[in-house]
Amino acid sequence: MQRSQITANIPLKIVSLIIGFLVWIIVINIDNPTDTRLFTLSGDTVELLNTAYIDSFDKMCMQDDSPDPIRVSVTGERKTLRRLSTANIQLYADMQQAVSLDTNPVMVPITAICSGVSAGNIKVTPQYLGIRLEDKVSQEFVVNVTYGDTKPAKGYEVGTQTVSPEKVKVTGPKSLVSKIDRVTAMVNVSGKSRDVTEDVNLTIVDKNQDILSEGRMAYLTIDNNGRVMVSTKFWKIRQGIRVTASYKGEPGEGYHVENMAVVPDTVSAAGSDGGLETLKSKGNTIRVESDELDISGKTQSVEFKISLEEFLPEGIKLTSGTGEDVYVNIEILPDDSHSFSIASGEVNILDLEDGMQASFESDSVRFQVKAEEGKSIDDFDLSQVKMSVNLGGYAEGSYLVPVMITLPKGYQLLDEVTEGIQILEITNLEGGSE
Repeated sequence: MQRSQITANIPLKIVSLIIGFLVWIIVINIDNPTDTRLFTLSGDTVELLNTAYIDSFDKMCMQDDSPDPIRVSVTGERKTLRRLSTANIQLYADMQQAVSLDTNPVMVPITAICSGVSAGNIKVTPQYLGIRLEDKVSQEFVVNVTYGDTKPAKGYEVGTQTVSPEKVKVTGPKSLVSKIDRVTAMVNVSGKSRDVTEDVNLTIVDKNQDILSEGRMAYLTIDNNGRVMVSTKFWKIRQGIRVTASYKGEPGEGYHVENMAVVPDTVSAAGSDGGLETLKSKGNTIRVESDELDISGKTQSVEFKISLEEFLPEGIKLTSGTGEDVYVNIEILPDDSHSFSIASGEVNILDLEDGMQASFESDSVRFQVKAEEGKSIDDFDLSQVKMSVNLGGYAEGSYLVPVMITLPKGYQLLDEVTEGIQILEITNLEGGSE
């Protein structure tokens, strides 16, 4: 009974199967209809073709810095469109197809190509790309070598850097070449201590101190494909190098040089092996001897600002972050005068508000004393000097306050004395203020 039901009406069942297959085909076609999809691409993605045609007129092509976006509509089966992205679309502008070279800008038709889609199913808006034609110019630039914020291994400094070639020729549109400020070769010295020579790609910085984008760089032609060889030598650092100075001439009659100080009196430097050996032979001392340090006829203290660079031995340089200038202070006093110092801790602090504490910014107070007639500065007794500061009414903060100084009889101060003082509120152990 069951077998007869299975074998019955076989022709009808075959027809049903065929009809079901046809319905499936129809459903598939309905489910994958033709559609249109819109893509937006940046205007600077348009590739220019046959630019040599423009070069023959000694001109170059330039797009605007911020060209309008290009909209591309693609028509096709829905499944095909779903697989597409902007990466599948290439935009071209053939300079030989320019409408006219006499307009400004020159209008060149834009062509879009998309793999798997016929040209007739692709539309581009706008249809034309505006191109400026500019004079082609060439200019030579010195190559500047820099290592930016990178730092060598501890205990080392970049000593010398040389580049080959030292200058390059840059060719491009006049408006772009005129914006170039410098051509730079950037190297990374992070953690390095051994001399190295490397092939470096050049970077161009404009007059706004911005690095030229890849899009702008594409308009330029640089010697040697924009690459140079940079050799970097690393020098060892030596710290605690003393700085001394010597002056020229003599002060005015009745005056003498009391003291001379160099600020700072020690610096850090880096050097080649030969340079460090030379520095060692000089007692690791840099001596400043300059005609600028002339005190002839001076009757008061003077200060000179001197650059250390010209006094460095060959093969020696100051470390990064070390200022090249030093200050030479020469103290000139009348005869029978002298400078003295007392530890700031011995200065009596008066009328400080309750709950406050005060500290001097320097460890000593320096003052100048002159002997009156009938007295000798050699007999001055420093133990009889009394010093105090009155801090009544001073709130928390930093101040420059006068120092009251009492001297033994027969001696007088040459100048008033002021000292920097910091006043802070006392904090108890629980973190609160008293």
